Amino acid sequence: MGILFSVNHSIIRMAKIIKQRMTVKLEGDFVVFLIGMRINRFWKIHKWWPVAMAMQKMMKELHSKDKSQTGFLGVEFSSRTIVMYWRSFEHLEAYAKDRDGQHYPAWKAFNTKIKSNGDVGIWHETYKVRAGEYECVYNNMPPRGLGKIGELVPATGKKESASGRLNRDAD
Repeated sequence: MGILFSVNHSIIRMAKIIKQRMTVKLEGDFVVFLIGMRINRFWKIHKWWPVAMAMQKMMKELHSKDKSQTGFLGVEFSSRTIVMYWRSFEHLEAYAKDRDGQHYPAWKAFNTKIKSNGDVGIWHETYKVRAGEYECVYNNMPPRGLGKIGELVPATGKKESASGRLNRDAD
């Protein structure tokens, strides 16, 4: 196992590759929440830096809380998008509106200091996913996305095709 990179003096190791086609079994409905930030005026660090740091604080807070109570299932980081998984929209909304949590004051600060001045852009999309209404496959990959929060199972038999994983096969 090699070293990927170092963050805050702690070593993050590369995840082990699963050399097999896998899919995910996840019981019940869930929510996929995509969120991102765009720096429109890079020289205005005093505008975008607090937004970036607020997101880091929110991630730390979510990882420190009991997932069975918050409904937060997990997160996947990409280059410019954060993909979050929640048990329900109600859980996501409760976190967003929690006045004692990290999100609410960050949201309020953004709307007070930045509003629509064009310095920093933020966006999000929310998708409600019904049980069994998703499919995924991973091959020669470490756990990623839904594979981090659900149960990884071999993509064999009926689960070899996308339509099979969605229970759409005619036979």
